[in-house]
Amino acid sequence: MKILVTGGAGFIGSHLVDALVAAGHRVTVFDDLSTGDRSQVNPRAHFVRGDVAGPAAERLVKRLKPDVIYHLAAQKDVRLSVNDPVADARTNVLGLLMLVRGALAIGGVKRFIFSSTGGAIYGGADVLPTPENYPARPLSPYGASKLASELYLSAYRLTGLLPFVSLRFGNVYGPRQSPQSEAGVVTVWIGKLAAGKRPTVYGDGKQTRDFVYVADVVRALVLALRKGAYGTFNIGTGKETTVNALLRMMSAVTGIESRPVYASARPGEERRSVLAINHAARVLGWKPRLSLEQGIAKTVAWHARSFSQ
Repeated sequence: MKILVTGGAGFIGSHLVDALVAAGHRVTVFDDLSTGDRSQVNPRAHFVRGDVAGPAAERLVKRLKPDVIYHLAAQKDVRLSVNDPVADARTNVLGLLMLVRGALAIGGVKRFIFSSTGGAIYGGADVLPTPENYPARPLSPYGASKLASELYLSAYRLTGLLPFVSLRFGNVYGPRQSPQSEAGVVTVWIGKLAAGKRPTVYGDGKQTRDFVYVADVVRALVLALRKGAYGTFNIGTGKETTVNALLRMMSAVTGIESRPVYASARPGEERRSVLAINHAARVLGWKPRLSLEQGIAKTVAWHARSFSQ
């Protein structure tokens, strides 16, 4: 099939593009390279640089006429969304609508697959693990913009104009995630440990997250393409890990002991987050394959090779 992947030069997107190309699809990557890396784009994919929230995105959809759109381009920084909600909404909401308008102009697509968020949409959930039908109550503009995008897609699906799948990710980590990115604590801390610096823990470290390895996430994205299922799916592990436990695990894997620096908790971030994944298992036939320990070991090994080059 002819597939458009926005954010395809980024962390998750570049892994997805590799999988789609390997499966024989014709892939076009659209990315502004604000956080992505051109060198990560599969050479067998066609690359177009541009702003997803600008008119170029709509024009590309009209010109390309893709069978499927994977929308991964996003503003992902919770703190930035709190400080500048307009910038967050421009990328995350207007960017989505540019693609939707382009898709409607060509008579729709076979499937619109959206990269969403688990914890940030559910906010301070009191049901853990949290299922997809739990009431959404985002604590940050980032979560609100992702929820708004899902509501737009749902409205177009209900009117029969745009079939969509929304995958609500847990905390994704793995190779190609930048150590300079505050979005991925695993990779940030690998960079700190490798440099002999003390990792920073925001809050008391007892806050929890659902850490899921990037290869497992990519399998879910591909299954969303193959299966005849629509709607919203959590993509996590169903296991809750404290930030303190994560650091202990990383110290054990790397052999580097380090005392963290504790700083004030960041506004807009939930205290506990873990996703129920029964729906994805039942409908998509998806379950995570790697444990957190295995995923950290693979991520550390990848960064070790990168640092040595």
